[in-house]
Amino acid sequence: MPRRGEVWWVRLDPTEGSEISKTRPCLILSSGVLNERRRTVVVVPLSSSAKASPPLLVPVRCGGRDAIAVTDQIRAVSKERLEQCMGTLSPEQMEAVEQAVREVLELD
Repeated sequence: MPRRGEVWWVRLDPTEGSEISKTRPCLILSSGVLNERRRTVVVVPLSSSAKASPPLLVPVRCGGRDAIAVTDQIRAVSKERLEQCMGTLSPEQMEAVEQAVREVLELD
């Protein structure tokens, strides 16, 4: 069962247009209750090629690797797309991503 704050390998293809593609690490953003009861989870894709540029692109570290959370590419994906858990973000990293999502969606 995926948990909020975990990073999973997720098969994002097929995609359209400028959507971030391929199998890549994604941060589970949805709450534990939703993750248990729904067949989908809300994720933030991670990239190793982008450069940090808050609030859209937030630096994180997971599984011994540096990455960038691409917060404007949030999406719901089927749990069937999840392949393997690779770790969990620290509370500080999670807070940085949450703040970026709030800014991107103008929730503050």
